[in-house]
Amino acid sequence: MPQRQVIVEPRRPFREPGVARDEVIIVQSGLLSKYMSDGSGRRQIIALRFTGEGILPREGQADYGIQAIMRSEVLIGKREDFAAIVGTDPEFGRFFMTLIQRHAAIGYEWLVNCGRRDSTARVAHLLCETAERSHIDVGTQALINPFTQQQIADITGQTSVNVNRVFAELERQGLIRRKGREIFFEDWTEIQRVGSFHADYLR
Repeated sequence: MPQRQVIVEPRRPFREPGVARDEVIIVQSGLLSKYMSDGSGRRQIIALRFTGEGILPREGQADYGIQAIMRSEVLIGKREDFAAIVGTDPEFGRFFMTLIQRHAAIGYEWLVNCGRRDSTARVAHLLCETAERSHIDVGTQALINPFTQQQIADITGQTSVNVNRVFAELERQGLIRRKGREIFFEDWTEIQRVGSFHADYLR
């Protein structure tokens, strides 16, 4: 499929809401977010796309925007080229059907996270999911936190002040240790329990 490489900077939206999304975007490196805003302009990050993941084309205008969490490299292909491959290659089509189902499962989990879990559990769950989707070995490697406190607040539906308190509480409980942007998981089993995190939905 013909494609072009684009560098996406995190300082401004890469794609605004309300614009036709007739392209497929694959993350080569970095991290992209989908976001929406409420009537007062408050932002909610509704999805993340890690390295190797993508954003598929859709009919009509997209109701979400796209912005990089960190400086990212993406590949962009045309919708018609993508559709031609999916239409003629059953294995390729099955792969993307599985991808769509995985993204839906992540979305359901996020809905439960923001709707039913307390503030500590929300952040714990996000850290666990980020570690899994970043493919780090939590026993030997630190998670390089890609998010600002405001971005974590925009993902978990709370204020950045409360996110700061939650991190302090997770450290007080001995679940994580922070060194700059590095997050070390001191008790992986317990932080998964606190966040009600089970990685099966990511498979």
